[in-house]
Amino acid sequence: MPSDVTRQIGAACREAGIVACIGVNERDGGTLYNAQLLFDADGTLIQHRRKITPTYHERMVWGQGDGSGLRATGSAVGRIGALACWEHYNPLARYALMADGEQIHAAMFPGSLVGQIFADQIEVTIRHHALESGCFVVNATAWLDPEQQAQIMADTGCAVEPISGGCFTAIVSPEGKLLGEPLCTGEGVIIADLDFALINKRKRMMDSVGHYSRPELLSLLIDRRVTAHVQERRESVEDALHE
Repeated sequence: MPSDVTRQIGAACREAGIVACIGVNERDGGTLYNAQLLFDADGTLIQHRRKITPTYHERMVWGQGDGSGLRATGSAVGRIGALACWEHYNPLARYALMADGEQIHAAMFPGSLVGQIFADQIEVTIRHHALESGCFVVNATAWLDPEQQAQIMADTGCAVEPISGGCFTAIVSPEGKLLGEPLCTGEGVIIADLDFALINKRKRMMDSVGHYSRPELLSLLIDRRVTAHVQERRESVEDALHE
């Protein structure tokens, strides 16, 4: 990372003049990571983060990320923070993005999973975060078409129910309102105008990292260092100069 594929995505963003946040399976050495990539409107990859804790059975496949990506990043359309799936059930991870001034939150969930209850949970989760953070939430869920479902069933022997439903692609205002109809089945696009004045309106009443916070009572400690598997300690300045 970056790679030929990310450069192609960046070129597409630059050509279209859009900011895009996408989820990818990132391979680093012998380990896969559930990663999110944020591209600015000029095609620059401005954030690359990894899901900090794979969920449940995901731990048999994906590795753990670090805290370096728990931050909002400035872009052509505002400050953007991102979390993947059940990271939204980690309130401290969400608070890290709130405290870093996110204006747009990019949320991602798998979709086509365990039926309507998952879609209901997604809706509750993203609308609550919009209210608590005082930001817009743009949420994308994946969707499996019948051919893809048939392939998974043939490969694994599973029934269709566990890989059906559970989709809730939507945009939410800082007041917790859905902007347009959510997309719960099939492929499609949701478009909305984001009026940033609504952020000020919400935070005038409740700013969870400002006048409605009590940092002398409750605060967050976060380690945003990039995790390194090897850390060097040099014996002397002379050794360093020889290198």
